[in-house]
Amino acid sequence: MAIATMTTLPISLFPFLLLIRAFYFSICDANSNILCIQSEREALLKFKNDLTDPSNRLSSWVEGGDCCKWIGVVCHNSTGHVNQLHLAAPPLSPSALGGKINPSLLELKHLNSLDLSYNSFSSIHIPKFFGLLESLTYLNLSCAQFQGAIPHNLGNLSKLQYLDLGGNYHEQKSLQWVSGLYSLQHLDLSGADLSKATDWVQVTFKLPSLLELHLPGCSLEDDPSFISVNSTNSLIVLDLSENSFSSVPKSIFSLHGLVSIDLRFNSLDGPIPDYFGNISFLEVLDLTSSHLNSSIPNSLYGLNRLQFLSLSDNELQGTISSAIGNLSSVTHLDLSLNYMLEGRLPTSLEYLCKLKEMDLSFNKIEGGISEILQSLSRCCLDSLESLIMTNNQLSGHLTDQLGQFKNLSYLSLAQNKISGPIPSSIGDLSSLKFFDISENQLNGQIPWSLEELSSLKLFDVSENQLNGTFPLCFGQLESLETLAFGYNLFEGVVSSVERVVQMVGVVCHNSTGHVNQLHLAAPPLSPSALGGKINPSLLELKHLNSLDLSYNSFSSIHIPKFFGLLESLTYLNLSCAQFQGAIPHNLGNLSKLQYLDLGGNYHEQKSLQWVSGLYSLQHLDLSGADLSKATDWVQVTFKLPSLLELHLPGCSLEDDPSFISVNSTNSLIVLDLSENSFSSVPKSIFSLHGLVSIDLRFNSLDGPIPDYFGNISFLEVLDLTSSHLNSSIPNSLYGLNRLQFLSLSDNELQGTISSAIGNLSSVTHLDLSLNYMLEGRLPTSLEYLCKLKEMDLSYNKIEGWNIRNPTEFV
Repeated sequence: MAIATMTTLPISLFPFLLLIRAFYFSICDANSNILCIQSEREALLKFKNDLTDPSNRLSSWVEGGDCCKWIGVVCHNSTGHVNQLHLAAPPLSPSALGGKINPSLLELKHLNSLDLSYNSFSSIHIPKFFGLLESLTYLNLSCAQFQGAIPHNLGNLSKLQYLDLGGNYHEQKSLQWVSGLYSLQHLDLSGADLSKATDWVQVTFKLPSLLELHLPGCSLEDDPSFISVNSTNSLIVLDLSENSFSSVPKSIFSLHGLVSIDLRFNSLDGPIPDYFGNISFLEVLDLTSSHLNSSIPNSLYGLNRLQFLSLSDNELQGTISSAIGNLSSVTHLDLSLNYMLEGRLPTSLEYLCKLKEMDLSFNKIEGGISEILQSLSRCCLDSLESLIMTNNQLSGHLTDQLGQFKNLSYLSLAQNKISGPIPSSIGDLSSLKFFDISENQLNGQIPWSLEELSSLKLFDVSENQLNGTFPLCFGQLESLETLAFGYNLFEGVVSSVERVVQMVGVVCHNSTGHVNQLHLAAPPLSPSALGGKINPSLLELKHLNSLDLSYNSFSSIHIPKFFGLLESLTYLNLSCAQFQGAIPHNLGNLSKLQYLDLGGNYHEQKSLQWVSGLYSLQHLDLSGADLSKATDWVQVTFKLPSLLELHLPGCSLEDDPSFISVNSTNSLIVLDLSENSFSSVPKSIFSLHGLVSIDLRFNSLDGPIPDYFGNISFLEVLDLTSSHLNSSIPNSLYGLNRLQFLSLSDNELQGTISSAIGNLSSVTHLDLSLNYMLEGRLPTSLEYLCKLKEMDLSYNKIEGWNIRNPTEFV
């Protein structure tokens, strides 16, 4: 089966975003006849000077220039005051800004819009002075990597209409600070830990102007406050996806004006409540992967404004009612992966005149394919773009009516009981890119009309009873990437076709021809990401040793359990591929596995015992997994005999008695425990004498830097940024003469910098900034740091410059 995905309708409906987009396109015109105010230009230059700008994005920001013409700056048409700063970076871009944020922004008294999203401020907290920018109506700090808590004085920004702090993973014990934002229309705290903020309903649902509330991935659980809340009726968009609700929060049913509800990836466990039928303005309802069972209630079919409905990956059963024809506005309908939806599709499908995408795959739908196409042809011949009915019990023949769906680009009818020939009218589907009818009972010859399908990328007719000569017209299809025709009855040689068709991402063995590797990673946040389902046909690749599906979009499925049967695998990378649910423990059976990266999928693990059998494992990355309950992580991982690299950042790890004494392997050289909740440096790591890199950034280590670090003589990288360390820098640290990177930034270190710093003869990057209490004169022994490339001692009390010959290390 080929991989499929359903387009997601945009959930956000906030009109303010349209204004922001308009601002971007009008920056040059708006500022064309304005000279900026000198004091504001100086404030912006101070702000720039504290930033890191690796791609020189702010090159137009120069002394004496007109700041109203600088990149990212918008001034008022008549007064010349700086109104807006648009400094967002493209997601995961090398042009992201970083460094510190200068309070000079307070000089911009008329600043109403500030966008720093997708930058890299990973060494600082959100500045408290942002709460003093009293003219702000728009503040976007999403995915800017700020650390620490959200400053509560942001609640003083009474004019604020748009606030996005998503993707920074802050912990909040209360949202009371939000209650004063009376003008707020859009609030996004995606990824914040709100498990202790039990007042979130009372606060957010009562904001009088709020239109959109986005709280996905916030560790929210059921709470008695859901039963009755006097809420504002202004809310139209509500996103509570990827939380831990065990039932649909009843308080949302008092929000009769809701247009969009997203409850994906919860554990709602039970029937779909009839209450949804009372929210008559609803246009978007997403209940994907929410453990819902029973049948689809008739109340849902009454939502005649509904445009997007996804009930995919639940446990729904029964037949699809003829009342589905009442969903006359629906454009996207996804009932896939319920496995127990059965019976024939009602003819009332003919009333879904706006339907663009329908996915009913992995159910028990019966009936003739021609009857289904006949119903759909009555009203949506021009609208239908994607039809996915893989793995059902469909029968009958495809007829020439198929060619009438002129805009159909995606058709998957694999794993059914469809028989007869492929109709020649398939050549009329000029938009067709993806055609999968594998594992059916088709016979006859492949029609030559396929040569008309110039956009075709995938053609899969494998495992049928097709016969005759294989058509050479495939060699003319320049867009074709994947061609599968095995297990049929074709005659003749097809090698000429095989030479033309390039299978992107496939690597075969030089001599045997066996598929060894599948490299199907997508660029981060790319629109070319793969999605859909993963077919167990991969088990036929007996010699597959490398599988990379990273940065794709498998957000509707779990990691397939059959991956644990790919016994030849040495490399498995599923990082940031949006898989849901738990990690299948039978991955621990992959005895040859050397590299395993499951980072960025946010799985919860109660134990890591399944890892203990991976004797060949050299690299393990579980970044972002919730390991707060996996108290055996030290005993398991530190004992893996071949492990060289262990990456566990952002895993909610806390102190544990097991740290005191662990008989560990000495193979480990890279250890990343950053962004966790340690209150002291785990003592067990000091038995790992071969470590070359230690990352403990963004913990709450609270105390002096342990002398033990001085015993890890091979250490080249030590990062203790933002870890609440205090006292002075110990002399033992200065003895690490292999150290190349040392960051003790943003702690509470004090005292002078010892002359012993000259022993760090290999250091290239030295960051002692933001300690505020390091003092005294710099020692002359800095002249021995001959490899030094970057040194940051800012925000301290350093005095003087006492180096005899600065050129010695510049």
